Amino acid sequence: MLRVLGILIAVLFAIATAVLTWPSFFRVEQTFPIVQIVAFRSLVAVAFAIAAILMLLLAIARPLRGFALSMALVAIVGTLGNGAIVMTRGLGTTELPAETETSVRVMTWNTAGEATDPVSVAQTAVAMQADIVSLPETTIETGEQIAVAMRELGRPMWAHHVEFSVGVDTWDARSTTLLISPDLGDYSVIESSQDGSSNTAVLPSAVAMPVDGEGPIVVAVHAVAPREDDMEHWREDLRWLADQCATGNVIMAGDFNATIDHMARLGVDGGTLGYCHDAASESGNGGVGTWTTDLPALAGAPIDHVFSTPNWKATGSIVLRSLDGSGSDHRPLVVQLEPAG
Repeated sequence: MLRVLGILIAVLFAIATAVLTWPSFFRVEQTFPIVQIVAFRSLVAVAFAIAAILMLLLAIARPLRGFALSMALVAIVGTLGNGAIVMTRGLGTTELPAETETSVRVMTWNTAGEATDPVSVAQTAVAMQADIVSLPETTIETGEQIAVAMRELGRPMWAHHVEFSVGVDTWDARSTTLLISPDLGDYSVIESSQDGSSNTAVLPSAVAMPVDGEGPIVVAVHAVAPREDDMEHWREDLRWLADQCATGNVIMAGDFNATIDHMARLGVDGGTLGYCHDAASESGNGGVGTWTTDLPALAGAPIDHVFSTPNWKATGSIVLRSLDGSGSDHRPLVVQLEPAG
């Protein structure tokens, strides 16, 4: 009887390991609570490693040896599988490549509203020589302060925003601000983005179009977090964001509240989300957590992204870890893009 029970436990553990390592194969990458667990893939790998060690120690006892070794083998597979995925996506780079005449630098930083000093945001954006700055949870008043500070530091920006006035009870989370360099031309936030008729469901995203028709469409993103009561809204947000990358020349940046694992079935023709590709994963930072700053970067969840259509190629990226004490619970992500081909 105990032998049968041991086999059953080992089989169930193997199934759970497979689900957590390759959730898209089982089509559960958007299912609660798999979503929340898989977001911290590095910690999942560590948990499997600890389980493997414990099972190997348990194997010292002869009556439990077969069961313990079976469990240890499965845990080792889980450790190696999750670890390999994180390493393939990138464990972090320390600098960006030199700018060229055609490069565009994009920075995204969920500022957590008033928790982050506008001057600090401006100084960071200028130091990174950002041309596009996506600022979820940032009001237009704060965005204008940042733009003014950037202008005084020699890098002027136009400030755009979208605000949802009802339905959100978390202060500045109802606002998303987008800064765009005048060097990229004049931009305007589209009406359907402003009135919410075509937007993310709970928190606002800003879709800015080039007035003269030249240049990329720029989307500042804020998807709702996948809390148990908001799972369907979260799924709707990801589908809507994938639709923004259906055609054309698009750059999206912001807080997606999702890792690329959660987007496994939303890509088109090799894209990660619609036709868009995840810049951090293609430039060595896809395994670095941008949330939360309470955890080391390699233990966190990479939920802030810069995506672009195939018109652009990511030549470098960096997750800024030196600003963990700035007030926000998110780390800034900066990406350098070059026109493809």
